[in-house]
Amino acid sequence: MKDYLELGQIVNTKGLKGEIKLNSFAEDNTIFERLPKVFLKRKQELLEKQIEKVSYNKNQVILKFKDCHSIEEAELLRNLSVFVKREDLGELPEGIYYIADLIGLLVYTENNELLGKVDDIYSTGANDIYVIKDEMGKQKLLPGIPDVIRKIDLQNGKITVHLLEGL
Repeated sequence: MKDYLELGQIVNTKGLKGEIKLNSFAEDNTIFERLPKVFLKRKQELLEKQIEKVSYNKNQVILKFKDCHSIEEAELLRNLSVFVKREDLGELPEGIYYIADLIGLLVYTENNELLGKVDDIYSTGANDIYVIKDEMGKQKLLPGIPDVIRKIDLQNGKITVHLLEGL
């Protein structure tokens, strides 16, 4: 599944004509306007769905698929995860990463001391918060700012950090 990124989850239907409500995991929900298709995961199978229309309701994305014409058909899609092929998203700018690629990376201080692995990343609006979990399960929260996150090396699965006083 490394070729795909999860973009959201279908949580409900909308109306009678086959539209679905999606809780999006994307930073920018307008990404769906640029995608010709998405993939829905049902068990171990990926179902390709062509996007016909995108709209918004509050914090949710409303999608209409070309082959979904009734509330009954849309109801069958409830709770499915929505994925996109990485290649459909295009290249990321230098220094920008997908959270899915950072989860599980080993985190070291500049003195090469292992702090743990990236367990999760939360977006706070101002900056991201990296949740680092050590082998004992203890968590350390680090702000995702350049003063702290010094180097991200996806190829070697490593992040180097500078611990500011108080961290």
